[in-house]
Amino acid sequence: MSSGTTTITCPVCEQTLSLDETPRRSLNCESGHRFDAAKQGYFNFLTGKGTNFLEDTSAMVQARDAFQSKGHYEPLVLALSKLINDHHEASTLDVLDAGAGTGYYLEKILEHSPAPSHDALALDISRYAMRKAAKVPATLAVVWDVWRKLPTADQSRDVVLNCFAPHNPAEFRRVLRPNGLCLVVTGEPDHLNEVIEPLGMLSVAEGKQAALAEKFGAEGLRHVESQKLSYQMDLQSEDLFNLAFMGPAGHHLSPETLEQQALALGPQQVTASFGVHAFVPQA
Repeated sequence: MSSGTTTITCPVCEQTLSLDETPRRSLNCESGHRFDAAKQGYFNFLTGKGTNFLEDTSAMVQARDAFQSKGHYEPLVLALSKLINDHHEASTLDVLDAGAGTGYYLEKILEHSPAPSHDALALDISRYAMRKAAKVPATLAVVWDVWRKLPTADQSRDVVLNCFAPHNPAEFRRVLRPNGLCLVVTGEPDHLNEVIEPLGMLSVAEGKQAALAEKFGAEGLRHVESQKLSYQMDLQSEDLFNLAFMGPAGHHLSPETLEQQALALGPQQVTASFGVHAFVPQA
């Protein structure tokens, strides 16, 4: 397992990076650019001016990890794994997770894959999320802005995973192999509708499927399938807090106020509703 280094490219000069384990774990290219791993195992490619986007904070990542570890989104993992396993039959599975967060979906997909060899690259702007993703087996976790050119070679990935994250279809198309698969997960308009208003969360816009198909089609990715996955979750007050705080609203919600609101709501049955959209490269 090469942990993403067979086809990872330098963000400065775009040459191939090689992994050196001594004297300190680092990624190096022939032009002399070097990136040392943080003590938590991830790499940071956002040098210089970095990015204008807000990274998820340590508290937000902790909330997401706590919520996901309870298995509330397990049906989504199973749906993604089935789509990948039905599409991909090779002995190796090379995955790019663009906007990987904690690496939860990536780790579960690798666990469910029958391929004997895996090679994954997890990208996210949050250092705190990449600390978690760096623990996923066979995965290289890199702090990077997925709006930019992705640090992996042309046609180097069997699967691009894009769950609740910014879309960069031109780059997804570039890095996918001709028989590759791009899976995009979005929230449906009824996602979490029971608690969005009382917890101050952000609602989901209508018409995402049509907009996605048009946007991705313009960049050479053909829409082949969309599935709506909807089910009920039984959530306690702690789950409600984590659910609200782990998402984009966590950047402006007061943890103290949110905790009081979640306690006041008490146990709730909440709708999980996802759109799972599959794209393949156009010939």
